[in-house]
Amino acid sequence: QVQLVESGGGLVQAGGSLRLSCAASGRTFSREGMGWFRQAPGKEREFVAISWSAGSTYYADSVKGRFTISRDNAKGTVYLQMNSLKPEDTAVYYCAAATQHRDPRFSRSYDYWGQGTQVTVSS
Repeated sequence: QVQLVESGGGLVQAGGSLRLSCAASGRTFSREGMGWFRQAPGKEREFVAISWSAGSTYYADSVKGRFTISRDNAKGTVYLQMNSLKPEDTAVYYCAAATQHRDPRFSRSYDYWGQGTQVTVSS
């Protein structure tokens, strides 16, 4: 079993930055694919980024060049550095863990989820 706890959300002006953190416990963190999703009001949950255990990363086109995912396996933590934030980035951001290498763009590829953290970007 994996427990995921997100933190770091908040209110920021457009153009600003935030760093989200996700602390994982319960399994060998370094073996998991760790991803971030987000869900805006009235919209479906959408993929943001993933960090695979081997070190590779993959991003949604909407955040490429602005967001950076990283991980510290010793601390069991994955981060999402969000720069040049836009109002359309406003959403609840969720951390997720994948125990198998499946298509990261789909929420069904993940086995464990955090409770989410709210990010609000004002214009």
